[in-house]
Parts: sequence; structure tokens; C-alpha cells
Amino acid sequence: MSENSNLKKVQLVSLKQIYKAKKQIKNYVRVTPLEYSPFLSKMAEGSHVYIKCENLQRTGSFKVRGAFNKLCLLKESNPDIYKIGAVAASTGNHAMACTEAMNQLGIPVHVFVPETISPSKHERLIANKASLTVFGEDCMYAENAARKYSEEKGIPFISPYNDIDVIAGQGTIGLEIFEEQPDIENVFVPVGGGGLIAGIAAYLKQVNPNIKVIGCQPRLSKVMYESIKASTIIFEESQETLSDATSGGIEENSVTFDHCNAFVDDWILVEEETIAKAIYFMLSQHQMVIEGAAGVSLGAFMTNASRFAGQKSVIVACGANISMTKLKDIINTSI
Repeated sequence: MSENSNLKKVQLVSLKQIYKAKKQIKNYVRVTPLEYSPFLSKMAEGSHVYIKCENLQRTGSFKVRGAFNKLCLLKESNPDIYKIGAVAASTGNHAMACTEAMNQLGIPVHVFVPETISPSKHERLIANKASLTVFGEDCMYAENAARKYSEEKGIPFISPYNDIDVIAGQGTIGLEIFEEQPDIENVFVPVGGGGLIAGIAAYLKQVNPNIKVIGCQPRLSKVMYESIKASTIIFEESQETLSDATSGGIEENSVTFDHCNAFVDDWILVEEETIAKAIYFMLSQHQMVIEGAAGVSLGAFMTNASRFAGQKSVIVACGANISMTKLKDIINTSI
């Protein structure tokens, strides 16, 4: 964790921006439950463990928070947005979030998705009348293509993570956690490009620096973890993982790297078997479906529970968008 004197050297989301985001998006997103888990609490003696259920969010993912905040702010600053629209790139969840915002706000959005997008997400996007271009082997390639399209057409690009307004929207999750459980000690957050953890950490560490923020990545796709170790954003090929929503690289000069470097206290890498066990755990014990990315943060706690005995922890379940094929395979393997 960097010293406070270092935090001023980089562009970080402010509490003011997160509070404004809360007002911007309140009519469009759900305040999701912070559910106590007696099962997880028993894993660490004397602990109290809660799940922040963004899997119950609109579109089945936290991403609507950032998408709505960004598009609402664009609507304020650029009245022509209704004519020119915007462009985005995503592994699926951000695409669905932008499509939802497009339908609600009447702003046209064209979305680039990678070839690795799950069939179920692709089908939902088509059903929601999304304007799609499939490009590249992971989200980094789709992002580059979307930025080029943005420059050629002269329209705004909505990054899934590398955008202060998007990060501020995701930061409302941290705000909700703190409002409900202000004495929280640890929060486990899944990490891909870093927009989710950047927002949550920015809020929590500014209101209480003693809260520990733990970044969780699949071992098969750990670009942010390796970048923090190297003190610079690196390129590393991602392997196929159940956590497809966190798979892929990080854009050069991404502001999320600065947030992770400033605010994230610890990192846990999670094996594929653990992700699958976490998904099955949520289905069998909490009767809720979660996607692979949510299984990463849950699995990180489950395999390290003894480290957090006697403490109050929150696990962010970021979404529920898993293909039925994957879910069926996990259930059949676990029974």
C-alpha cells in the first residue's frame, strides 16, 4: 500500500465524484443486498462474512453502474450525444450494461466484443438489439478496434474500466457497503481491467484507510497482478479461464493501474478448480447463480479463510452471467 503522500501524484477518483455518481444512477440501478453468509463465516472462526450481491444487479452485473454514470454525464456535457452516439468494448457484461443504458437513455451505442464472448452473452446482446462488432481474441484487441472506430467517427469511447466516470460509478458499490457495514475490515474484489476494484477501493480507502482491499485474479489471467509486481503495465497472454469476464490485458496508461497501486493492499490468485467450487457453493448454499469472475473473489476467501478469522469481511459477487453449459458442467462435476 502506498503512503498517503504518494496518492497525490496520480489521477484518482474522488469521494465527490462517487457521491455524484450515486445521484446520477439512482433511478437506473439497484441497491443490491449485502447478504450475511453463515456458511462462509464458519470457515474462519469468529468471523462475519457478507456477500455484496451484484449478481442480482440489472443485466446480471455491476457494470450498469459505470455505464449509466458515464452516459448520464455525457448527456449533460454533450447534447449531440443523442445524434452521434457512443462506442464501447467488452467481454460481454459492459456491452450489456451499455445496451441497457442505451435503451433507457435513448443514446445509440455501438459495441465491440471479442471472439471469446460467451454464447449466452452474445445471444442476450442480439436480443436487446445491440449494435455489435465481434473482433479480436480478447478484450484488449476489441478495445483497440473500438478506440480506432471512435476516432474515425468522432464519437465518445466508453471504456469498460479505463475511465474516471466509469470507475466512479463502480465506486458506488463501496459506498453502499460502507453505509451498511461501516466497521468492515476486508473486502475481496475480482479484478480484470481493474475498474471495479478501482472504484470500490477509492471509496473505502478514502473513508477508512484501515479497510483492507484484496484484489483477486484467476491464475490463468493475472495481468494486473503481474503489472503491480513489475511497477508498470505489462503484456501477458491470458489462458482460457472460467472467469471470462476478467480475462485479457490492460490498456496502456490505464488509470486503474494507478488506483490498484495506490489502494490495493494484497492480491490472491485463484485456481480454476477453486472458481468452480465457489460457483457450486453459491448455488448449493445460497441458492444463487454467480459467474466465474464472482467465483474468483469467493474462491479467494474460501481458500484463505483462516487468515481472516475474527474479522468482518465482504466478498463482492460481481455478476451472474455464466453460460448454462459451463454451469451444467460445474454441477455435474461437483455432485
